[in-house]
Amino acid sequence: MLTSKNTAAAQDCRDGYAVMLLHAFPLSSEMWVQQLDALDKEKTAAIAPNSYGIEGSEARASWNFGEYAEELAGMLDAIGCRKVTIVGLSMGGYQALAFYRLFPERTASLVLCDTRAEADAPDAARQRQEFIDAVERGGPEEALKRMIPNYFTPETHSGNPQLVERAETMIAAQSVTAITSAMKAIMKREDSSSLLPEISCPVLVLNGLEDRLTTPATAAGIAAGIPGAAIELIENAAHLSNMEQPDRFNRLLLDHIRQVTRN
Repeated sequence: MLTSKNTAAAQDCRDGYAVMLLHAFPLSSEMWVQQLDALDKEKTAAIAPNSYGIEGSEARASWNFGEYAEELAGMLDAIGCRKVTIVGLSMGGYQALAFYRLFPERTASLVLCDTRAEADAPDAARQRQEFIDAVERGGPEEALKRMIPNYFTPETHSGNPQLVERAETMIAAQSVTAITSAMKAIMKREDSSSLLPEISCPVLVLNGLEDRLTTPATAAGIAAGIPGAAIELIENAAHLSNMEQPDRFNRLLLDHIRQVTRN
């Protein structure tokens, strides 16, 4: 069973439509609080699940994104959602593509943020295994040291330490099992490059202009691979674009949702 943060409208998904927000590695649904607040004000049903072992979600030592997508579909069933906009950032983007692969008929649209479509190259897989080994030896502190420098722009690190601390707090709260099992799921994810041309729902690609982990060029490649996809680069944002520039991110997200729900 997965825990989640929801908007009030998710208690009664009357029109059968909802938004699902899938968090980055190794964070939690807490990263989406400003998006959930914006969606709540719009009276939109929205749900932000926590991956296995996070904020009370069932812990699993081994899982994959297909299994996770099946569980997400069950969560949507439980709130009466038939069609969903999946918003996924980084790891959440991998999960969004896994959901579409299994449930294209349920996917009203996709918002793919600071993510990539291709599977890991051998060198990237080796680096991920080194990450797992380090966390197993040193605990969540190893994940903090390796992830936090890449999450935000230098200006945010120096000028908005409270935001950096929010991300640090999320990571520090995770167990070794939650972190390493998620990284293993990332390592064994399917390559989605060949899936991109088959995506027929509306797609918005969002990316921090200063993201070094998934660069604007990576985002442009995703958008080019999906027929009709739109792309927006968010200035003064790195990998966690939704947290670093929430106002800009929210405007783009809400505009996309309004277009989807009008059609």
